[in-house]
Amino acid sequence: MLRLRDDRAREIYLPRPPRRVVSLVPSETETLFALGLGERLVGRTRYCVEPADRVDAVPEVGGTKDPDVDAISALEPDLVLANQEENTRAALETLVQRGVSVFIGFPRRVADAVAHVARLARMFGVAAEPAARDAVREGYGVLAAAPAPADEPLPVFVPIWMDPLMTISADTYGSDLLARAGAVNVFADRRRRYPLAADLGNAAPADPGERDTRYPRVGTEELIERAPSVVLLPDEPHPFGDDEAAVFRGLLPDARVIFCDGKDLFWPGTRTAGALARLRAQLAALR
Repeated sequence: MLRLRDDRAREIYLPRPPRRVVSLVPSETETLFALGLGERLVGRTRYCVEPADRVDAVPEVGGTKDPDVDAISALEPDLVLANQEENTRAALETLVQRGVSVFIGFPRRVADAVAHVARLARMFGVAAEPAARDAVREGYGVLAAAPAPADEPLPVFVPIWMDPLMTISADTYGSDLLARAGAVNVFADRRRRYPLAADLGNAAPADPGERDTRYPRVGTEELIERAPSVVLLPDEPHPFGDDEAAVFRGLLPDARVIFCDGKDLFWPGTRTAGALARLRAQLAALR
């Protein structure tokens, strides 16, 4: 009997390591393949697109926010892998009510991502297998390595949405990845305020309660005041392009505006080690 404890402090009991798995998280799908577990996937979302040469063989079960719970139940999975941030509470609760085992992850730091990969390897009983062993070793190697020089970290702004303009605070995986790459998130200390008018500085903030405060909406004046040296435009969740880049160049004429792979910034898992190396190299070229 396996006793699992997920990132919502929920306990899940399984009679044996899962053999039939549905992944509702793109980064989890990629990680399972990297751990040598692709053949155990019986369902994935339409946004699970990596590894591109292998994932198409796995049936789709809707999106991350709108999974087809009937299709998932029909697959009779031993386990559904979900994420507190990626997936909707209502869909996950429906699956649990139907007797489906759901494991909810929520990595918010690079260290969390590495530990989660190791946890998955143990959960699936493959920790001693070469693919999983090497992936876990690579991840812990990233944690053991010295971080990029921080004597003059690059002030970086990372938008995640354009209208409204949104960014990330320090309490996110992406911001921690930036710090390890030798950058500083110019909105690290900025929490999302409620209501929206307060977030934009036009009203007094109210108590957020249990609502997520890690993704503030910011105004252009506030952005200009923060004076980032670099604007890093990911291609997801919003597909930033040349038109948006031109807007930021107009707002911040002294900043360098560059593009990056959004998966590297926002997909924690076996991608983490390579993502950090790529981001470090990209930022080092700007110094």
